[in-house]
Amino acid sequence: MELNIINTKGEQTGKKATLKDEVFAITPNDHAIYLDVKQIQANGRQGTHKVKERNEFAGSTKKLKRQKGTGGARAGSIKNPTYGNGRAHGPRPRDYGFKLNVKLKRLARKSALSQKVLDNQISVIEDFTFEAAKTKQCIELLKNLQLENKKVLLVLGATDKNVVLSSRNMQRFKVAQATDLNTVDILNCHQLILSEKSIPLIETVLS
Repeated sequence: MELNIINTKGEQTGKKATLKDEVFAITPNDHAIYLDVKQIQANGRQGTHKVKERNEFAGSTKKLKRQKGTGGARAGSIKNPTYGNGRAHGPRPRDYGFKLNVKLKRLARKSALSQKVLDNQISVIEDFTFEAAKTKQCIELLKNLQLENKKVLLVLGATDKNVVLSSRNMQRFKVAQATDLNTVDILNCHQLILSEKSIPLIETVLS
């Protein structure tokens, strides 16, 4: 499949970019996408939650009253969580991460890209750079592309310090490298913009 290439002013350049069907035109696999997103979000969890349990409190372990005959519930140690000392079965530090097959993760990214194509939310821009790291250049770029109020993900083929620094203060504009592209970033944008050099890298990684 082919897409028209635009420039930073939002104008057609007359050139076309060829995208491989096996990467950008497959039938999206929703379950693969779900698993990959779940793994990425799980791996991002710190898992440092912790509360005190009864064995971490100081206090007597003497039985408070006799077992029967008081008309009340049975009671043991004063450190019983019933009395506010610790939490029964509370959260402990743990690792939420889990592993997925590499082929499945690759399928998830291809499915996400193909869905963007189906939704007409992907475009190709000619390679560019900024002379200096200034946020107003990114604002002007989005204005030219008529994407001021949308979440935009720009994918570059190579690291461009000025472009990255220029976008760092913008909430709705994110810059990613083609080799670091993941399913969550693809799905979490209204418009995916690929630079010319990023396309062969994406295809190499996912083919």
